Formats: sequence, structure tokens, C-alpha cells
Amino acid sequence: MNPLIRLIPSPLVRFFAKPYVAGDSLEKAIQVCADLGGRDVHSTLDLLAETIETQAMADRNLETYLEMVDAVASQPEFSDPARRPSLSLKLSSYTTDPLEEGGKAAGAADAARAIAVKAKEHDVALTVDMESRHWTDFTLDLLGELHAEGHDHVGAVLQTRLHRTEADLDRLPPGIRVRLVIGIYQEPAEVALLDKEPMKERMLQFAQVLLERGHYVEFGTHDEAYVRRFVDASLDRFGPDRFELQMLYGVPRGKLVTEMHQRGCTVRQYVPFALSWPMAIAYLRRRLDEFPAMMWLVAKNWLWRR
Repeated sequence: MNPLIRLIPSPLVRFFAKPYVAGDSLEKAIQVCADLGGRDVHSTLDLLAETIETQAMADRNLETYLEMVDAVASQPEFSDPARRPSLSLKLSSYTTDPLEEGGKAAGAADAARAIAVKAKEHDVALTVDMESRHWTDFTLDLLGELHAEGHDHVGAVLQTRLHRTEADLDRLPPGIRVRLVIGIYQEPAEVALLDKEPMKERMLQFAQVLLERGHYVEFGTHDEAYVRRFVDASLDRFGPDRFELQMLYGVPRGKLVTEMHQRGCTVRQYVPFALSWPMAIAYLRRRLDEFPAMMWLVAKNWLWRR
């Protein structure tokens, strides 16, 4: 990690990050989802739990996700499955043998399968997040296996910065739900675009391909111009039931959300939480290390709130 990132005091990281993390417990995160639902904003819950150092940590993450399934399925606010928060998981949260370090991700597939089984029993949608390029083949292979086993409630994520993503569209199980993002992981130029504008242009291009192939598209960006371009290109042609717009919890886009609701579009916010603030701070330090410009974005959003 960049030494300068390590030197940022934890209280300062927490101060700037607090609006973007739904607390340090599952109970607090569920309340955030309920509050969003009251404003007609859907949600997807994600536990901040990466860089697993012990098997006990991996086991605790699996246990927490199983608790998350029970929690969202049992809340009266989410009695309608269509309004129920979905869950997002990262495969690296369940292994001490990460692929980016030359490992085999031992235990990750079994954990994801156990969560998928329980989520299907309780009518909870699940999304397997995409991590760095080292995880792409492993993740796509697992998604294919899960769908072959009948887990059509499990969705995928594709990052448009990667050059391989256009070919990966052909590897998706038929009809799988797909979240499109540019991706936050910094990748070398030989495997990825380095400029954001062409990444976003790819989002528009790939979204239309996915819609034409019958996929449900989750278009994930805060760039208002690209959100509008996507909706303009998709709404009349495919209808509002074939896609949704996804944004990060805490990023101020109230006017855009209202506008999209008026156009009949579904909006969902990605709601991360941790089991403790030290875990959330560790996650945010890693994100700052991968994407240093994030600090300026956070500061800009904080000033916007003043």
C-alpha cells in the first residue's frame, strides 16, 4: 500500500467515509435499506470484508451472509420480494488463498454456493461482484455452474475497462442479470483502458448488446450524462422493466433519482456496511490505494453537502 495512504489518520478516514458506509452492524445497514425503500429506492447490501488472513475470518463472513439472507427476508418492510434488498458478495471474502497472490481461491466457490442455496430458498437476489482481472475467469466459470444448477437468481458484474469484457459477454449464462460498471481496480494498459470516457462509452455499447440478448441490465454509474444517454437509448425500445440504474449509497444524486423515477425507472443504491469501523476503514484505505482520485471525489461530495 502507498505509504501516504497508511499515514492518513483513521479518524479522518472515518469522518470522510461515514456518509458512504451504512454503519458497523447488520442492523444499521438494514435500517438504511428500509429508509431508502421509503423513498422508493431499492438497495443491495454488501459486507466490507476483504483481505482474509485466517479461516476464522472467512467462516465469519459466510456466517454473516447467511444471517443477511434471513434478515432481509424476515423484515416486514421487505415482505414483497420485488422490494427486498439484494445481496452482493466478493469471492475473495471467503478464502485465505487469493488468486491475485497465485492461490486457488480454496473455499470461495463452496461459500458462494451455500449463500446462493439459502438465498434461493428465501427469494433473495444475489450478485457475485467482479474483482481484479485475476478473478475474472474463476468468477465467470462459477456463475455458469450456479446457473446450470438452477440458481437463476444470481447475477453477474462486468467491468468495461477490461479489453476482454466484449468477449466475456458471450460467456454469460442466458438471461443472467448483469451489473455493468467501469470498475475501480487499477489494471495495466495491456489488459484495460486507462481513460474513463471510453470505459463509459463501452458501458453504453455493452448495455445495448445485453438488452438485445435478453439480459436484465443494472447500469452502474454516477455520471448523469451517461445515465440519461442510457435511458434515452433503452426506455422506449425495451421498457423500464428490463433495466435499472445503480448508484453508491451516500453520493448526492437526489435530483437525478427524482428525474429517473418520473421516467418510470428503477433506482438501486449499493449499500456497504462492516462489522466494525476498523474493518470499514481498512477497506477504504485499500480503495484509496487502488484509486487515489477517490479522495478528491469524496471531498467534492462532502463539500456538495455543506
